Amino acid sequence: MLVPLSWLLEYVKLPEPVDAGEIARTLTGIGLEIEGIDRVGHEITSVVIAEVLGIEELTGFKKPIRYCRVSTGGPDAERQVICGATNFSVGDRVPLALPGATLPGGFEIGMSKRYGRVSDGMICSTDELGLGGDHSGIWVLPADAPLGADFAAYAGLRDVVFDVNVTPDKGHALSIRGVARELSIAYGVPFTDPADAGLPDWIDADGESYPASIADPTACDRFVLREVTGIDPDRPTPLPMLVRLVRAGMRSVSLAVDITNYLMLELGQPLHAFDRSTLTGPIVVRRAAPGERLETLDHVLRDLDPDDICITDSSGPISLAGTMGGLATEISGASTDLVIEAAHFSAPGIARTSRRHRLPSEASARFERGVDYELPLRASARAVAMLAELGGGTALPGRTLAAAPIEPATVTMRADHPDRVAGTSYGAATVIRRLTEVGCEVRADAGTLTVTPPSWRPDLTDPNDLAEEVIRFEGYERIGIAMPRTVAGRGRTAAQRLRSRVGRALAGAGFTEVIGDPFGAPEDLDRLGLADGDDRRRAVTLANPIRDSEPLLRTTLLPGLFKAMARNAGRGFADLALFEIGNVARNRPRMPVAPILPVDRGPDEHEVESLAAALPDQPRLIAAVLTGAREPAGWWQQGQPPRPADFRDAIEAARTVLDASGLRYQVRSGRPAPWHPGRCAEFVLTDDGGQVVLGHAGELHPRVIKAFRMAARTCAMELDLSLIERAAAALGPVQAPAISRHPVATQDVALLVGADVPAAEVEAALVAGAAAAGSVAQLEDVRLFDVYTGEQVGPGRKSLAYTLRFRAMDRTLTDEEVGAARDAAVAEAARLTGAVLRGS
Repeated sequence: MLVPLSWLLEYVKLPEPVDAGEIARTLTGIGLEIEGIDRVGHEITSVVIAEVLGIEELTGFKKPIRYCRVSTGGPDAERQVICGATNFSVGDRVPLALPGATLPGGFEIGMSKRYGRVSDGMICSTDELGLGGDHSGIWVLPADAPLGADFAAYAGLRDVVFDVNVTPDKGHALSIRGVARELSIAYGVPFTDPADAGLPDWIDADGESYPASIADPTACDRFVLREVTGIDPDRPTPLPMLVRLVRAGMRSVSLAVDITNYLMLELGQPLHAFDRSTLTGPIVVRRAAPGERLETLDHVLRDLDPDDICITDSSGPISLAGTMGGLATEISGASTDLVIEAAHFSAPGIARTSRRHRLPSEASARFERGVDYELPLRASARAVAMLAELGGGTALPGRTLAAAPIEPATVTMRADHPDRVAGTSYGAATVIRRLTEVGCEVRADAGTLTVTPPSWRPDLTDPNDLAEEVIRFEGYERIGIAMPRTVAGRGRTAAQRLRSRVGRALAGAGFTEVIGDPFGAPEDLDRLGLADGDDRRRAVTLANPIRDSEPLLRTTLLPGLFKAMARNAGRGFADLALFEIGNVARNRPRMPVAPILPVDRGPDEHEVESLAAALPDQPRLIAAVLTGAREPAGWWQQGQPPRPADFRDAIEAARTVLDASGLRYQVRSGRPAPWHPGRCAEFVLTDDGGQVVLGHAGELHPRVIKAFRMAARTCAMELDLSLIERAAAALGPVQAPAISRHPVATQDVALLVGADVPAAEVEAALVAGAAAAGSVAQLEDVRLFDVYTGEQVGPGRKSLAYTLRFRAMDRTLTDEEVGAARDAAVAEAARLTGAVLRGS
């Protein structure tokens, strides 16, 4: 909210000299954060008030040009000025920028020759003086404007404007009244309530105004109508009001609209003016009926929801209550008889209506935060009184008041509750004094306070709310600072250390970590080929997504990595290796509904279990994606192109993660989406419960690559890090391997197997055979170094060549011991996979 300092000073007397910077610090200190201070109008110099003495119409030009004789009063005060506007006459008083004047934006005025005449200054419009409005028309001043006076001082253009960030719980501060009250409490100076100023004597006069009623008390509990007749719609808005409206960020529309906006800014009470001649029948405040429609002031025909709060007459809805008026009852340049409406609507109801129609307004911003339910009578009285005075009309005595009972809220609180919250000592006297300054009625009884908040503070509903009022006005700086004491010797958990180890391993392998968006779109699952799979069925749908295009919580990390890769590739970075560690969300079958727990105590063990059962699974995954060159280009390649990343690199990335975790795992062929069915590896962990799939790695399916607009042959891997963490934790502390001082014995074997036999199964059989032999020769490593298919091995077969490394702990192995261990390993591979030693 934009708050002019001059407007504040009308209702709170601050100590001299008034320091805008100190005021900003004070407001920020009590919770009204100042986002900016704008010193406006101070750059305007040498602009004075002049009278038009004569006008010569120049002809022969494409637009109207006038050569005007003006005077600033006194001898030798006449000047000749060129002007293109035609909305003023001889005798009018206007703002005149003299040669050497400076206007907003640093625009300097000098003597110039135009249209064959010398112009000794410039007659100014509101726009040229920094107040917006119509640039084509001159600002015509009241006839009693003092000739020769400094226009900026006369119009009050020089001011300081605070940009106040009002949080949702402080709706009372969305007004000059609220901010001035806060300042008066903070400075300890008197406050003049603008709601009590300028009230007419007949505010409580008997008599009915335009008939009205409330059909739904849950939608509205105060509804006031007053009438004013015979106003002159051509009457201008007074200069001080116009300047204040512009400084507060609102444009001038007409006298009637400007008055309602002015009072809304000053009091915080939104008002609406209806053209009396367009109303038919009594006004009723109710919820919309099914099928009803309303064309609002922005010329949009809206389908109303049964939850929308409407103001209606016999013709149907005429206004979206607290949000925007209807076009049919809009006041126009011919409106002379007005009905002024002031009301107190349901804050949640207005918030839902505004969001449903995507129609935020100054009025809805105040109603949804809560306004003073005692203001409608006073604000409406001031509005019709100002319209009658400034518009030349007649305020009809009496008013229509439709009201539902409002029971004042009371809050019971221990007198030392603010002390306990802040961890400091205020004392009961200070607590009572501060709450009384806020406007509360306080009754003390044996250490307990019964507090009745004022009508303008609907946010005070809880002892903690009252404690906040005491704490912020006493100063947050009074709250002591104590650093928490850390418990020595614990450090990071095993899972945290594992994640760091895995991240460092991938970074060392040339990958860059990214942090992706936790939200997802159904289209992402379609592109991955998972639209009908388990991921789609288990996807968590958000009730209130940040973006309508992403209503899901992600079930996989891959789409985010794909999008990051596509963005980087689009910016010229074609060689990429990215990875991410993050959580996903997946619904469980037959999940219960989360219980609504009380807030006056912490949840017990059973309630915590109920909440946990209603939450989706949130496993932690690790994923990586590669594209382009895996090795950088350089002179060392001797003219050869750099090696491109392929599915083997993705598999190696997964191996890097699993090796860093210390797990023993198996690799076999896999075929899940979104990977290429012939170039995908599946990583499996065998435990007491059987085999558990840890994840997959390989080349992506061409359809997926095309859908995400990635380069051809892009590869990826994704592993369930939560499973890896649990399996690593079950292993206990990692034992350093015993290292033999004796030499290694290497044996190469080439085995013939069926073309569909995975190499990982053959490797596992070799390891099992060597271990089962019980030989002193221990198989410490198996490495596949060649795969051959062709005429020499026959159709439907392939040759797998392995290097077996044997070593003993206590001595150098003999050839017979190595040969026996090798033969045992080959025999087990032959038994389990049908392998045949090539050449035998």
